[in-house]
Order: sequence, then structure tokens, then C-alpha cells
Amino acid sequence: MKIKKESLTGIIIILAIVFGITAVYHIKRQSERNDLAARIAELMPRGGGPPSNIEDLRKAIALYEEKIEQHVRDAAQTAVYWKILATRFQDRGLYNQALEALERAVYYAPEDASLYYLSGLSAARIAKSALDFSGNGDVTVQSRHYALAEQAYLRAIALDDRYLRPRYGLAILYVYELARPAEAVPHLLKYLEISTIDTDAMFVLAAAYYMTEDYQGSLEMYDKIIVTTKDAVRKARAEELKEAVLRAYYG
Repeated sequence: MKIKKESLTGIIIILAIVFGITAVYHIKRQSERNDLAARIAELMPRGGGPPSNIEDLRKAIALYEEKIEQHVRDAAQTAVYWKILATRFQDRGLYNQALEALERAVYYAPEDASLYYLSGLSAARIAKSALDFSGNGDVTVQSRHYALAEQAYLRAIALDDRYLRPRYGLAILYVYELARPAEAVPHLLKYLEISTIDTDAMFVLAAAYYMTEDYQGSLEMYDKIIVTTKDAVRKARAEELKEAVLRAYYG
């Protein structure tokens, strides 16, 4: 119970910091907007309307540009705070809360591939742990979150083609959760082009080949693991799985 209380206390502190920063940010922005309005109003003719001469127009434009740049910087920093909060939630296994925080982060930084990867990870974990408490065979929550995980991973890859984590996460999803191993193969091949000695990815690719009845491809991948790894446990596991494939291949 002590551990749970300490964990809850830590989360509350993090939330207080983030929302405190957010509140201060909005108060500051409102104050600055009021100040900007007053400064621009000083440049306006008494009868209203835009500045009447070139020099005043330039001054007004400079004021707007300055504030726009500041707003962009503030938005980027806000995204960072939401991302930090999301990762803290993930560290504690609170994936629903992490996903909510990531939704806010994406709002401020929609082109950040890492936010989509983290969203995919959270959604996949939620789906995997979803239970049908009603007993009516309702798998809506699970299927919806698996679909969200796939969408998020694909978006991360679209934003950064060399970003390996979403490719690996997507492959795990296709092979072990969605029973669509053929779709995992191109992602794993691309992954191994970049990270050539990653035996974790090799194991997943070998499994994908086996599930699609490409036994030769599976055998070659297990052979590659055996040659590559220096871990005796991994080597033994690869040899064991290779024997299983040989039995399936040759009967």
C-alpha cells in the first residue's frame, strides 16, 4: 500500500506541475495579448482601421510576427510537458492516462513522430489488457485500441521513415496480436536494413515467415540469429525453434 501511495503522490505532483505551468502559461498569454492589443491600438488612426502609412504598418506587422514566433515556441514547450507527463504515466503502467496526455501533446506538436509511437504503444497495451467484464463478447474497446495503435505507428513511420521503434511495434502488433504476419514482413526487413544485428527483430521476422508458411525464410532467419548472437540462451532458443520449423517443413 505504501508503494501505491508513493506512486499516486508522484503522479499528483507531476499533474500539479503540468497544470500549474499550463495555467501560468494561459495567464501570461492573456496578459501579453492585452499588451499587444494596446500597443497596436496606439498605431491605429483615431477613427479606427489599420495603420494609415507604411512605417506604422511595418511596426504593426513586426509586433504580430514577434508574438506569432513566441506562440510557436510556447506551443512546442507545452507539447514537451505533455510528453513528459505521458511517459511518467507509462512508467507506472497507466496507459489510459498516458494516451490522454499524448492526445494533448499531439495537438501542440502534430508532426512529432515520437508522440505517435508513444500513442501506439499505449493503445496497444490498453487493447492487450482489455477484458470483457460484461460477458457479452463485447471486444469494442480492444479492437478500437488495436486500430488506434496501428494508425499511430503508421503515422510515426510516415513522418520518419527511419524511425525504428514504430516499425518494431507495428510488427509485434501484426504478428502476435492481429494475426496479419504478412504485413509485418516489409517493416521488419526495413528495420533490419538499418539495425542489422537486432536479434529481437530477427525472432519476430522468423515467426512471421513461419506463420506465412515461408519455412525457408524462417530457417534462414534462425540461422542468422545463431551466427549473430553471443547470448547462449538466445542461441539455444533459436536452435530449438529452427528444429520445430524443420519438422513442420519436412514433416
